[in-house]
Amino acid sequence: MSNDTVDSRQVVMDLLRIAGGSGQETQVLAAIERKLLDAGLDPTQMRYDEANTRAGFGEVGNLIVTLPGTISAPRRLLMAHVDTVPLCLGAVPLIDGEYIVSESAETALGGDDRSGAAVVLTTLLRILNERPEHPPLTFLWTIQEEIGLVGARYVDPEELNHPELCFNFDGGPPHSVIRGATGDSHMDIIVRGLASHAGAHPEQGISAIVIASMAIAELQRDGWLGLIEKSHGRGTSNIGYISGGAATNVVTDLITIRAEARSHDPQFRQEIVDTIQRAFVTAAETLANAAGAHGTVEFKSRSKYEAFALEEDSAVVTAAKEAARGAGLTPETRISNGGLDANWISSHGLPTVTIGCGQEFIHTVSERLHLPSFENACEIAWRLALDNA
Repeated sequence: MSNDTVDSRQVVMDLLRIAGGSGQETQVLAAIERKLLDAGLDPTQMRYDEANTRAGFGEVGNLIVTLPGTISAPRRLLMAHVDTVPLCLGAVPLIDGEYIVSESAETALGGDDRSGAAVVLTTLLRILNERPEHPPLTFLWTIQEEIGLVGARYVDPEELNHPELCFNFDGGPPHSVIRGATGDSHMDIIVRGLASHAGAHPEQGISAIVIASMAIAELQRDGWLGLIEKSHGRGTSNIGYISGGAATNVVTDLITIRAEARSHDPQFRQEIVDTIQRAFVTAAETLANAAGAHGTVEFKSRSKYEAFALEEDSAVVTAAKEAARGAGLTPETRISNGGLDANWISSHGLPTVTIGCGQEFIHTVSERLHLPSFENACEIAWRLALDNA
């Protein structure tokens, strides 16, 4: 790959060294900003939006750069998220042969998604240095992806100048073009029982733990937890968080639960949510104390992101595949069962595919970044930015 003006490996190493969990991305974005200004970017072409303010959380908004085109063509967007999961805190990147790994066996690397952020940054730095002919371009570094695609959700399409072809750089191999992804619904469940002395008068209590246990057992038995395969739909669900109780001698009167449901079919995903709610309500109505009293359930759900699927022959999918071929790869398309910033960007009416950057074993201490794949992703991004697949 010809990349004489920008050292992409140095760019990604620089970004990997900076701590920046979800909601704490200021230092990462400041480093990107410094590199761009040092390369000669006009400061008026760069701005931060108010995605964090709209979300009600976080230090800083998304970083957006818009360039006018030197040729007449539809505007293109290149994007990646900059936050990492907590397991990456304190990571020190180390080059080990063809891989970048974490120096410590106790931390993840953060290649998810500093590698994507570096791909996008390298592309813009090369444009600033080499000044090639290119279509109108928007570059976007999003915040808080790891906690619900927040930056992508709250970005304003007007501030992106309405690009027609959008390319998100995130996990996986660079020949893999993700043209769709599942939707996710989040659930907050509060189970209220009645406290009593667990030794003197347990029969007077109503255990919130027992109510939840009854509901969860029913859902597991009937195939509505984990992988869900019904004749009319497929999806997944998970009870991921349970908190409550303070002492063994008190019948627990309150627990809080967080759960999720995923499916590519919005109607079936809602059916999963409704089934989970019904199981908890039924359990509360079934369990009674000696006086015949029952517990209660407070149940709230919300969409974290909606499913989408682009056609194989859509312009953005075709462009991504052609760029991969131009980089010497054999492209493959797939639909993801995980959420991506592309979910929300597509929901904003901007067709978006996701291209991998060589990240492996993400969200684990075994995480590593395959450098040849990362460099292939840089080549793909360069071709897409120049409309030169």
